[in-house]
Amino acid sequence: AEPVVPILSLSALFTNSSRVAAFWPLIDRRRALIVLVAAVPTCALGAWGYTMLTGKGAALVIGGMLMASVPLRRLMRRRGLSLSNRGLGVASFGWGPLAGGTVGAGIILLSLLMAAGLEGAAVVATDAVVSIGIGLTKFATFGIAGAIDVRVIAIALLIGCVAFPGAFVAKALTARLPL
Repeated sequence: AEPVVPILSLSALFTNSSRVAAFWPLIDRRRALIVLVAAVPTCALGAWGYTMLTGKGAALVIGGMLMASVPLRRLMRRRGLSLSNRGLGVASFGWGPLAGGTVGAGIILLSLLMAAGLEGAAVVATDAVVSIGIGLTKFATFGIAGAIDVRVIAIALLIGCVAFPGAFVAKALTARLPL
C-alpha cells in the first residue's frame, strides 16, 4: 500500500504535540485515558491491516472512511448521542481500527468526545493527547511491519514542521471566538 497513512500519522505527531502544548490546561486526562486504553489495541490491528492492503485497497479504505466520516458524525449529532465513560470506552474500542488503518477517523473521535460532554477547546486538547497515543501506536505498528523508510520519515518531518505553529494560531483564534 502507498505510505499515505504512515506519513500522515507521523506528521500528525508534530501537529498534535503543538496542540497539546497550546491547550495543556484544558486536557481532560480521564477521558483521554479511557479512549487510549480502549482504542490502542484495536488501533494496532487496524494499522497492521492497512499494511496488508494493495495500493488500490488502501485507496478504497481511505476514501471510504473519508466519505463515511462526515455523514456518521452528522448522524451522531442529529441523534443527540450522549456517552457515559463506559460508553466512551466501548465506542473507542470500535473507533480504534478505523483510526489505525485510515486517515479521517479523527472527526469521529471529536464527535465521541463531544458526546461524552467535552466542549470547545477541551475537545481540541483532549483529542490531541489521544491522537499522540494513537499516532505512536501506528508508528510502532508500521515500523514493525516495515512500512516506514527514510522517505516516509522525511516527508512526515517536512509536513509536521510546517504545520506545528498552526495550533498556536488556533489557540489565539479560539480565545476570540464564541465556541
